Amino acid sequence: MQLNRISERIEKNKAAGAGSLLPYLTSGFPSARVTAELIRRANALGVAAVEIGEPYSDSIADGPVIQQSFHAALEAGHTLDRTFELVSQVRPAVECALISMTSFSIVHRYGLDAFMERACEAGFDGVILPDVPVEEAAPSCEAAERVGLCHIGLVAPTTSTQRREAIAKNSTGFVYQIATAGTTGERNDLSETIAQQVHAVRQFTSIPVCVGFGVSTAEHVRAVSRVADGAIVGSAIVRRMNDELQNGASEDSIVETVVRFLSELMSGTRP
Repeated sequence: MQLNRISERIEKNKAAGAGSLLPYLTSGFPSARVTAELIRRANALGVAAVEIGEPYSDSIADGPVIQQSFHAALEAGHTLDRTFELVSQVRPAVECALISMTSFSIVHRYGLDAFMERACEAGFDGVILPDVPVEEAAPSCEAAERVGLCHIGLVAPTTSTQRREAIAKNSTGFVYQIATAGTTGERNDLSETIAQQVHAVRQFTSIPVCVGFGVSTAEHVRAVSRVADGAIVGSAIVRRMNDELQNGASEDSIVETVVRFLSELMSGTRP
């Protein structure tokens, strides 16, 4: 397996007997400064990668918590170019991988090759285009490969064996196994079939498999780490940021709240 920064960080943790945490942040929420600071602080805690979600008005995969953060960021004037700027600023200071999670509508409007080139220049290591089906993924896979970016595919619990194989073989960096059907959002319990789902993906690829959608607590991270290579946490982080904002907290307070939660989640990656 050819290693890149994403798989290298995950495999390093695996060799040490630990799992990997991949937190998700909405770019520009509640400000670009907070996003950049949280990337730095997450890196200091030892996360393998940070997913940076690009705000989009018509997201189909995200639940109300992340959609609310999208709306707030867009209302504040956040743009894709601002995401590239903040990543460019923070990249020299962090060792963890950085992954862009962006709707293809935004990528198409920006220009596929232009987006991939700019993402690479800014310091991203990979991209997730959640609304691109595997049957239509070849152009974006090739564009990502040309500039050295990983192209991470998503596998749903309902994905057929044939499509699962295609997604796994087209993915680089890791395969994103969706834990539960539906949109992103916190869950009280994780699906009992996660181990089987991860095993099914591993039949077709040797790259890491990471699990997201519904992973919300340190215990969830611990459970995922027993059967997969990484745990992705998004809505549980963003919900705490939303709550802090509604309570009138300062940006510095929001950062500290998230860092405490990330530290708690990290405890679930350790043996």
